[in-house]
Amino acid sequence: MDFVGKRRWFFLVSLVIIGAGIISMAVPPGFQIGIEFTGGSALSITFAEAVEQEELRSLLSDLDHEEAVIQGLGGTSYLIRTETLEEAPRDASGQLTGESERETIEAALSELSPIETMEVSEVSAVVAQETIRNAFFAILAASAAILIYISWSFRLVPNSFRMGSTAILAAVHDVLVVVGIFSILGKVFNLEINAMFITGILTVVGYSVHDTIVVFDRIRENTARRVSRDLATTINTSIMETLGRSMTTSITTIFVILALLLLGGGTILSLLVALLVGIITGTYSSIGIASQLLITWERGEWLAFLRRRPSPEPASSER
Repeated sequence: MDFVGKRRWFFLVSLVIIGAGIISMAVPPGFQIGIEFTGGSALSITFAEAVEQEELRSLLSDLDHEEAVIQGLGGTSYLIRTETLEEAPRDASGQLTGESERETIEAALSELSPIETMEVSEVSAVVAQETIRNAFFAILAASAAILIYISWSFRLVPNSFRMGSTAILAAVHDVLVVVGIFSILGKVFNLEINAMFITGILTVVGYSVHDTIVVFDRIRENTARRVSRDLATTINTSIMETLGRSMTTSITTIFVILALLLLGGGTILSLLVALLVGIITGTYSSIGIASQLLITWERGEWLAFLRRRPSPEPASSER
């Protein structure tokens, strides 16, 4: 297969997907934001007897708190995070006219098992904002380190700096695809962005760069072996030689993620979806984006794929 000769199609597909994501993000609400980012209430509960997590989730859903995040703390203790619980309603004179949401939830939970202790506190969104900021700086630092490492490791290859740069661009491409798809899924399926999503994004960046380096390393080997004088042929040969490994690694990982999704990964749903989309687009970008950006850069064809008639491809003639 002549992957290099089809690079304009790869670029077009990516532009369509990323463009759709950007449009979705531009239409309010851009994302379904989890309570880690908006703030809310945290309930620390210890039951007298064992209670299944699914029982808690079902009960909270019946109480209109489908957004609740339930985390087991060991034994019969749980940490439940919800949207901010409403105070008890009052009439014009200030007299209570009903129960607060805390009292309603406590009464419902006590029907599952007697409650030994229950503490309720308000959760600020400041921690989540700090996490986003730290994750952003972590990605910047990792990108700089990756660029330096690839440029040094591939120093025997002409223009090794371009390899590092295109690997970073491919990772950015993957992040944009994941974020855009999350925006679309948030509108269609109410999929939320939460702290686990940040973990997924960081993992996707690492996976994307790893998969790209596998292809670039084969390009380096084939350049040293002088497989062809033409860079396009060398890149195409390298993609073909690493395709089996990349697909096998991705498919086996996807099977594990699908198993977790099917068997119930409610608390880590955002992480699993981010990984699923990220692994698919990471495998795609190592073949259709990173390597194709490299040959486009080498030939100075940044805007050539927009032309109606593609330029001749010498890659297919030298095999």
